Amino acid sequence: MLLTLTTTHRPATDLGYLLHKHPDRVQEFAQSFGTATVFYPEADEARCTAALVLEIDPVRLARAFGRNAPDFTLAQYVNDRPYAASSLLATALADVFSTARSGRCAARQDLADSAIPLQIAVPVVPCRGGPEMARRIFEPLGWQVEADPIPLDPAFPDWGPSRYVALTLTGTLRLSDALSQLHILLPALDESKHYWQGPDEIDKLFRSGEGWLATHPDRELITRRYLGRRGGLMREGLARLAEVGDETPEALEPSAEEETALPAARRPRLNEQRQEAVVAALLASGAISVIDLGCGPGALLSQLVKQPQFRRVAGTDVSVRSLQIAARRLHVETMSERQSDKLQLFQSALTYEDARFAGFDAAVVMEVIEHVDPSRHAAVERVVFGTARPGTVVVTTPNREYNALYDGLTGLRHADHRFEWDRAQFREWAEGVGAAYGYSVAYQGIGDVDPGLGTPTQMAVFTRE
Repeated sequence: MLLTLTTTHRPATDLGYLLHKHPDRVQEFAQSFGTATVFYPEADEARCTAALVLEIDPVRLARAFGRNAPDFTLAQYVNDRPYAASSLLATALADVFSTARSGRCAARQDLADSAIPLQIAVPVVPCRGGPEMARRIFEPLGWQVEADPIPLDPAFPDWGPSRYVALTLTGTLRLSDALSQLHILLPALDESKHYWQGPDEIDKLFRSGEGWLATHPDRELITRRYLGRRGGLMREGLARLAEVGDETPEALEPSAEEETALPAARRPRLNEQRQEAVVAALLASGAISVIDLGCGPGALLSQLVKQPQFRRVAGTDVSVRSLQIAARRLHVETMSERQSDKLQLFQSALTYEDARFAGFDAAVVMEVIEHVDPSRHAAVERVVFGTARPGTVVVTTPNREYNALYDGLTGLRHADHRFEWDRAQFREWAEGVGAAYGYSVAYQGIGDVDPGLGTPTQMAVFTRE
């Protein structure tokens, strides 16, 4: 793996002071998975370049992790790690340039505190989402981004590009900021980790992200991808991100990772389209009171309370933290008495009967059922359709067939999904529920339509007979 860092600040050789690595020396640093080497291919007053080369020892890496490794297969020995920049390069960079990342430089502290012209080049970077993803992640931080797709095989151009890009970043930033951003964003581009992640991984994210992550327009996406979509870590990381300030209550929304995995030509604002379709179905039903079952951080609730037709709106979720974020999003503390009387938030689990679920004209189960183990579906059906029994129930869930259009997606669309239905399976489930509890069912697709695969989201509207 190779990363080069170049400056044209004069005298350019001051880069050696900032990195705490002398331009006249070649230095090696042992890593648990190989050896990192720092040297300077050019160093004069006008231009100075530092190179970080990481040589991976796949046998040592495999022995270090054994069966606890993320991919205990032959892929531990036959893989792209010798040349493709990954979380391992980010780890080596953080270790080798730890003092530079902290922003400390006794000999040139004024320079360490200043933005200087920088160019960073990484010739081979795994980038799920392609060049557009690299631009989306780096450009808001002030970088000019060149991300050239690397062909799968130059001898067979019809095969198209691989998932790798040649990345060049050009900008004027503090060196410490640039290194901290690379520490987080190289693994985020790859969207996977090549080492075991412990609880301290979240602390690493927020230490390196201090000063820029909380204000990044795709902070939730970066958090998910950096944490490798590990369910528990991801939820904790997003919750901590949401605590940064009132401007980020949407941090637990799932929309970003769904949309960015799609090709740019097929990338609608899917979460907004879902909300619009659900609100339209509820309005058409004539409902006056609505409960959002599994409301999460309150994105749909914020739309429901705006509708004059709905005189009573409730939201419930098993997560107290999500309800706190929903309350912040809805500005509950500053609501007028009239608005406060209209809204109710409470904690409850959808798999257990709760008298507070009853008495509503309509209920919404939006992007919830796929998070419930199939063995517990009967309990959910009984609670919603048998006990609460509203006049209308709106259910949305992903369409598994559409996953074929998601870039680099293998398996389920989200780490926390227990399953995903194709269109036939969803209809079979809905028809069975309707027959068992006395509801008729109408269906609608949500999102960009593919002639063969349908839409990314499927919706069923149950009407009590």
